[in-house]
Amino acid sequence: MCDTAPCIEECSKPRNGTFTRRAALIGTAAIAASAAVAEPAQASPTGPHGRGTVTLTSYADAGNIPVSEPNQVLTFGPIAFEVPGRPVPLEIKVNVPAVGGNLPIILMSHGHGASNFLSSLRGYGPLVDFWTAHGFVVIQPTHLDSTVLGLRDTDHPEAPLFWKTRAQDMSFILDHLDEIEAAVPGLGRSAFMTGRGPSGRTRLDRRRVAVVGHSLGGHTAAMLLGMRTADPADGSRVHLPDARIKAGVILAAPGVADEHTNQEMLDRYPVNKFTDFSTMTAPALVVAGDRDLNPRFSTRLSYRWDAYTLAPGPKTLLMMHGAEHILGGISGYDAAETSDENPARVAVLRAMAWAYLRSQLYPGDPAWQHAVAALDIGSVESK
Repeated sequence: MCDTAPCIEECSKPRNGTFTRRAALIGTAAIAASAAVAEPAQASPTGPHGRGTVTLTSYADAGNIPVSEPNQVLTFGPIAFEVPGRPVPLEIKVNVPAVGGNLPIILMSHGHGASNFLSSLRGYGPLVDFWTAHGFVVIQPTHLDSTVLGLRDTDHPEAPLFWKTRAQDMSFILDHLDEIEAAVPGLGRSAFMTGRGPSGRTRLDRRRVAVVGHSLGGHTAAMLLGMRTADPADGSRVHLPDARIKAGVILAAPGVADEHTNQEMLDRYPVNKFTDFSTMTAPALVVAGDRDLNPRFSTRLSYRWDAYTLAPGPKTLLMMHGAEHILGGISGYDAAETSDENPARVAVLRAMAWAYLRSQLYPGDPAWQHAVAALDIGSVESK
């Protein structure tokens, strides 16, 4: 056990009868008492920080895309919730900027990859660290299909994908933001200070919530944004949109089944037969790689951007040139599963996603306009 900064670890203990906190607080700075409010970022087209050449640490690198000044990042987790009917507790990690208030929220849904920890709350550091450093609170659950839980090969009716529970995990998190604020040091009401003492406000802006997901996580994000599917067990329609989520980013998600789709994949993952993007009405940025072609899923290259093509507007497609399924390495730092490792591509992708969400959650914020103007390793179209 470590009992001094930067690591504080607590043993598991009941709290309010609903969840257990088994947490590590990791960071290089304590949460600052601050009255600062997260206003729309004034991104400058002259450079990432609105000035000349600067040296950026890897977690905050945005390539040539204009972004806001980075902050230090604090990570706290896991926080474990007992959820009725769930075979194991729902564990989440909360990533928080060290300073600032009225912070927008990203719910991050991991993929279904074979790696032990990337497909869990411990994955996607290159994205999560960046978005947190640039002003978002990012909440990461470990979904039931995570390799670390060992449930994929069980007789659970949702195994191996646990596709419905994934979406329900995210809505559960939004239902329990009060408990999350209370569990994370420096996030709740007592931490938001003014020069005259506690202001009675929290650091979370619950009006501004987005969802991001990669691969199967993109399927999860699409469900929360309005995509409809069906339960292969009985054919019943499943529609689980969450109106609290105002926008999303869908990264390399599975598309719609057709004559190009691999039948063996559909037999193993039958829910993929029923994907229907026609009801996905919420704003979304769909990100795809123009080399993300895997015949084990589909021989149709456009399969990975069906969420744009087959959904109603408002939607935007960001095509990353030369990118394969891991889009340059978004699932983890130096991840062996990355077939197209390209840190520069990752830097641009995460900055573009940040800019899109800023402009969606803060109408009038010019971040997306400036990002599109600076983009040089991809292309954008909208409808």
